[in-house]
Amino acid sequence: MPLALARERAHFGPMTQDQTLNQETSDLSGKLLVAMPGMGDPRFAHAVVFLCAHDAEQAMGLIINKPMPELSLWEMFEQLGITAGAEVLPNLPICYGGPVEQGRGFVLHEAQYSADGDSHAGRLEVNDDFAMTATLDILDDIAQGDGPDQAIVALGYAGWGRGQLEQELAQNAWLICDAAPDLVFTVSMPRKWEAAMARLGIDPILLSAQAGRA
Repeated sequence: MPLALARERAHFGPMTQDQTLNQETSDLSGKLLVAMPGMGDPRFAHAVVFLCAHDAEQAMGLIINKPMPELSLWEMFEQLGITAGAEVLPNLPICYGGPVEQGRGFVLHEAQYSADGDSHAGRLEVNDDFAMTATLDILDDIAQGDGPDQAIVALGYAGWGRGQLEQELAQNAWLICDAAPDLVFTVSMPRKWEAAMARLGIDPILLSAQAGRA
């Protein structure tokens, strides 16, 4: 289970070729997937997933509204041997990013943040507002107060193979929402699902009632 693995040493490092997605044919990259009330998989119940990449072969995203209170950023830094100062350490929660590679760390952050080595395979430029980094460089910067102003640290990710996400969308498992920076980074995690529904003009109570009669 995800929580049982949360205290394992998180792995940050360059993505392999198989893990790096070609964005030239991306369709929903940079969008949010908002779980419908009738989501059958409990791991994705009331989940809001930021799609980092999506093409004809696969999709990869991070759940951005399920905090892991049993693991703090302080503890992650200790596991990774990163020295952080108490005065500069931001109060960033660790998020359950998804069921795949739950010992691997990812940081979703504002695209304006840049650091030495940004050209490495560990950084994925999603669009003009968002980027995702999976190397230790960004955590070093966060620990020293030089990191991005807005970020979400996640363990694990959500992945779909060829046609899987499209099938789930056809089955009305997800709603698609634009990923505004304030919705992704500013709205608290417990309110993010309802806030995404509100952006879509949907009342979750009415939606739940309709799902219950289906």
